Amino acid sequence: MSAYAKFLMYLPEVRSPQKKGSLKSRLFWTFSILVLFLFLAAIPLYGINSDQAQYFKTLELLLGAKIGKLMTLGIGPIVTASIVLQLFKGAGILKLETSSEHGRFVYNGTHKLLTFLFIIAEGIVYVAFGAVSPSDPSLFWIVALQMMAGGFIVFYLDDIVKKWGIGSGVSLFIAAGIGSAVFLQLFSPFTQEGVFAYGTGEAPIGKFWAFFYYLANPVAADSIFLNPMFTSVLGPVLVTVGLFFLIVFFQSINVEIPLSFGRVRGQSFKWPLNFFYSGVIPIILVSALAANLQLWARLLESVATRADASSVTRFISEHILGQFQGGSQPISGFISWIYPHDIWSNIGNLFSLDVWPKMLSYVLYLTIFATLFAYLWIQTSGLDARSQARNIINSGLQIPGFRKDERIIEKILDRYIVPLTLMGGAGIGLLAATADILAALTSGTGILLLIMVIYQFYQQLARESMEDFTLLKKLMRK
Repeated sequence: MSAYAKFLMYLPEVRSPQKKGSLKSRLFWTFSILVLFLFLAAIPLYGINSDQAQYFKTLELLLGAKIGKLMTLGIGPIVTASIVLQLFKGAGILKLETSSEHGRFVYNGTHKLLTFLFIIAEGIVYVAFGAVSPSDPSLFWIVALQMMAGGFIVFYLDDIVKKWGIGSGVSLFIAAGIGSAVFLQLFSPFTQEGVFAYGTGEAPIGKFWAFFYYLANPVAADSIFLNPMFTSVLGPVLVTVGLFFLIVFFQSINVEIPLSFGRVRGQSFKWPLNFFYSGVIPIILVSALAANLQLWARLLESVATRADASSVTRFISEHILGQFQGGSQPISGFISWIYPHDIWSNIGNLFSLDVWPKMLSYVLYLTIFATLFAYLWIQTSGLDARSQARNIINSGLQIPGFRKDERIIEKILDRYIVPLTLMGGAGIGLLAATADILAALTSGTGILLLIMVIYQFYQQLARESMEDFTLLKKLMRK
């Protein structure tokens, strides 16, 4: 064993259970961790200004974060480490073989080490660049250390869910944040300024209440597509409902691989390979990549606007990475080309050269990178054809009509897994980009993540609940 592998062994980790727990115990762990996460996300950081940078609020959904709270970093360091590791492995910079147990240990250990480094780095950077401002300069390290502690807590909460619960903590935390945001978008009676809407003359945030507001206070418009009732209420709600049915439809598409027991004749079943074979992780990674780029652009802009900023810093901020107008809308640089310009906000100049090329570039960005991350994810998570073929052989299963050989099964699975991965990755990226442009509730990507996480959790829960009652388990006991 190499010295690096020995070093990774000393990194603290959550102990795995000696045997697989019951469904009831795993559900208990999953929901207990979720409640604990939501509780910790409500704890404010000590020693910070009450008026934090509000433009970072847009990143909370994708990073499962709560700016100004203990969970300020959210899942950002975990996902950033995954992005860096997968890109380096895909480019051949890191030679990590994940087909063996030792290789997977080194890969997972490297991911953990990178996550720890990003937690420390982001904890310092957030405070240094003003994302979270200490009330006094002497409290710099106190605030940074609190954020680091929150980052480590999120990492180990995710690890507990993976080993003792059901699903992924990262997906669970994102879904919880998006779910609460969707609820507010539907039923909040307050305005954008946080004031109770009744009597203010402003429409409330909640679409349910806004619908009645615009009924009582109709706004004249040249067409229905310019009417606030449609652009602010009916349009986003209809897009969200349509997205829900589209995702459920694509989730139901699968390729069924017949499997049978070599020693038990007449007993067989079908193993479904879903259209979104790589699951929700690729869109989490590509969304987090965009969120991180926006974050770094905002941080660099805060430095470039200072009087003592160098000309190089200003040039990079203005023309390469990009800057924002009013703290929210990108107006230059790379981030303006990967930012979702929604159709309702740009309905008046939809076909101008300043809008539709950026909409197209956003669609291409999500589609291409979601496909790339989907392929890299299955190669590093044990979902590739070789790993699945080995699992089938080790389980005493085979594909009827073919010799029980790992290489043959791998070739058969490769015909389906690679195309499903690429088409599913492109499909989920295209769905997310379209929903963002059509301005679904909260964000198209957020709604897509929420629906897919809930649907996949339901599917996994259904599989888990059947394990104790299937003929398969009875045969395996024999």
